[in-house]
Amino acid sequence: MTKITREDALEYHQLKGKPGKVAIVPTKPMDTQRDLSLAYSPGVAEPVLEIEKNPEDAYEYTSKGNLVAVISNGTAILGLGNRGALASKPVMEGKGVLFKKFADIDVFDIEVNSHDPEEIIKVVAAISPTFGGINLEDIKAPECFHIEEELKQMLDIPVFHDDQHGTAIISSAGLASALEIVGKKHGEIRLVISGAGASAVSCAELAIRWGVRRENIMLVDTKGVVYKGRKEGMNQYKDRLAVDDKGHRSLADAVKDADVFYGLSVANVLTPEMVKSMAGDPIIFAMANPDPEIRPELAKEARRDVIIATGRSDYPNQVNNVLGFPFIFRGALDVRARAINEEMKFAASKALAALTKEDVPDSVLRAYGLDSVKFGRDYIIPMALDPRVLLWEAPAVAETAMQTGVARKPIDIHEYREQLAYRQGRGEQVRYFFQNKARTSGGTKRVAFAEGEESKVIRAAYRVKEEGIAAPILIGRPEVIQKRIEELGLPCCPEIVNPADFARVEEYAAAYHEIRARKGVSISLARRRIRQTNIFGSMMVKMGDADAFVSGLTYEYPDVIRPALRIHHTAPGAARAAGVYIMIVDDRVYLFTDATVNIEPTAEDLSEIACLAADFAKQLELEPRVAFLSFSNFGSTPHPLSAKVQKAVALTKTRCPELAVDGEMQADTAVVGEIVDERYPFSKVKDANVLVFPSLESANIAYKLLARLGNAKAIGPILLGMGAPVHVLQTGDDVNAIVQIASVAVMDAMGRRVNT
Repeated sequence: MTKITREDALEYHQLKGKPGKVAIVPTKPMDTQRDLSLAYSPGVAEPVLEIEKNPEDAYEYTSKGNLVAVISNGTAILGLGNRGALASKPVMEGKGVLFKKFADIDVFDIEVNSHDPEEIIKVVAAISPTFGGINLEDIKAPECFHIEEELKQMLDIPVFHDDQHGTAIISSAGLASALEIVGKKHGEIRLVISGAGASAVSCAELAIRWGVRRENIMLVDTKGVVYKGRKEGMNQYKDRLAVDDKGHRSLADAVKDADVFYGLSVANVLTPEMVKSMAGDPIIFAMANPDPEIRPELAKEARRDVIIATGRSDYPNQVNNVLGFPFIFRGALDVRARAINEEMKFAASKALAALTKEDVPDSVLRAYGLDSVKFGRDYIIPMALDPRVLLWEAPAVAETAMQTGVARKPIDIHEYREQLAYRQGRGEQVRYFFQNKARTSGGTKRVAFAEGEESKVIRAAYRVKEEGIAAPILIGRPEVIQKRIEELGLPCCPEIVNPADFARVEEYAAAYHEIRARKGVSISLARRRIRQTNIFGSMMVKMGDADAFVSGLTYEYPDVIRPALRIHHTAPGAARAAGVYIMIVDDRVYLFTDATVNIEPTAEDLSEIACLAADFAKQLELEPRVAFLSFSNFGSTPHPLSAKVQKAVALTKTRCPELAVDGEMQADTAVVGEIVDERYPFSKVKDANVLVFPSLESANIAYKLLARLGNAKAIGPILLGMGAPVHVLQTGDDVNAIVQIASVAVMDAMGRRVNT
């Protein structure tokens, strides 16, 4: 991790003349007198009266249901101790940023200038009607226990002290993974915890829920082992975990032969000699920040069989509370939970443990500068930037809230997962649309993947099979593919086909020869070519051994499309194939065509491409508004190139009279409705969503610039007008993109009868 200086941190918080990290942004328009009247007087009177009659309506008419209070008095700021309420504000703002970034939850940070627990309780209770949940933060023990317990009894919204429960939830997930790796069970281990504050007590209690025996947990604080009968430095929370033990008094005594060490104390308290004294395959969670109880390199030098986690991002296995609180509150808020109970915390921990065994997306690997990661000693906890945590943890919490009776709003969990994905952007909505459409085939469509030996393709095939999208077929050498599957740690073994020893290879060669005999292909040449992956894969579809074919991760675009067109030609009624990109800009979806196939299309070609793209838009449940693009607006610049586009518009209106289509028009005219309203009110198209470019050159330049400079999400290329479901990847596509194209291929196969 890049070293962060004091100057870096201060500059970040002052950047761009707007100090701090958070701001309030209105969610409704405020541009006209009518808007003002609706937003304030007299419009606000109506929701006020409704909420007075039914307080639950506050969730319908205000931001309460998505608003959390992050509250601190600054008495236990992480790594800094008691610095006061005002000094805690940067931390609380940071907490708000994380809530918003990871779970789309709004936050007001509230710093209470009091050390009196009763006063803090009164303040929080008094302001609680504003919020859907309360997150207590950086309040020292034992006061934090009392504050949380009292507020939980008083309020009917979730109250959660993250310092206690967040660390417990994430560390318990990591412990479950680590124990599975070393072959131990919760009920058999001995756990030593250095520290006896809020986090330590909560970690112990959640470990017990996972199955660790209470008598096998030993707390060690600054006075030594917490044992029954000890007088000094005790409180009611430590008393619950005091052991009946006369032989262990120091940390060194306690860790001898222990299976697991939890550090929630101070730096460097665990020595290499102590690590050497632990049981076989010791598990160490050194979670003190910023410096752990022992550095991972020292622990590994002492014991090669150690599994170690820390709270730091520059080591593997980071115990980061951001894996917990945003998603726990997301699930709790979305069912309007009255509380976050122990069962919900346990469900969150189990969800994280389960997610760790799943294949890690390429986007996460890129974020951490890694080539690969799999479940094992250096990966026992999901990474903090993994977007899937929202989709696993929040539903687990919401479902448990309903099961345990604290939810006020029942929801459908399957639909809820999709809604959560939609919070991650329009791109996720499109991805889910493709995958849900593909799943309606029951996962029976067979998709052959050309580059079956590539790790990305193998991982994508695993996803395709596990998610019920299709039955994948990997083309390649079985011994190579099997080895890669083992290296990746994937449990499934898709069907593998090797062209070199395929049983029907002679039959394939004869069929290929029949197709290409009049193009100079002899039977002997056909026998050689049929073993070429892109010919073999297309022939699998032709011969009925696959329903769709996907290739292109390691091939140039023409290497895939040419043999496919030679074998399958174009679809009935289509003279040309074309490529379309789905471009997602903020919350708007556009189709860009043609950026991949037709270099210099004629007017007739452009017309056909437009109709193909409009039909595809309908498959996406978009109402197509087709704009033919040019450097001219409706004849403003006479030129042969703009005349070509004018002709294409006229042909399209004849060919597809039901379409909303117009042009020629400049790009800004096509997508900015106000320009059409003001200057060209005669046009049938404004705010176009299907953009037909006059050449491959212009389309290719536009989509790549928009993707790179405009942060638009590009999905594709998607082939239209092909005689069979053959689809092309881009060189270097990540696993998500491969799964998307496979889903499109299944949709394509479902929508036609393959000509065999």
